[in-house]
Amino acid sequence: MEMLTDTSPEAEQVLLTLLRQAPPWRKLAQVGQINATVRLLAVQGLRQRHPQADEAEIRWRLAALLLGEEVAAQVYGPLPTASDDGR
Repeated sequence: MEMLTDTSPEAEQVLLTLLRQAPPWRKLAQVGQINATVRLLAVQGLRQRHPQADEAEIRWRLAALLLGEEVAAQVYGPLPTASDDGR
């Protein structure tokens, strides 16, 4: 089964072999790096969509993306907005 459409089958096979041979700690480190990148991209997207939001609002909105609005509200309280503190 071909997974990568922009990679030759030979190169893909080398990649799969290297991934299979990687020790578990390396695989976990890669997953951690991917998660950090996804979180960074999500925060950047939130900042673009909500340019007036402060850090508390961005943190809440990220929690809502990751956990759902109901859980975010249980953990962080109601959605804070920049206007909540007089700005």
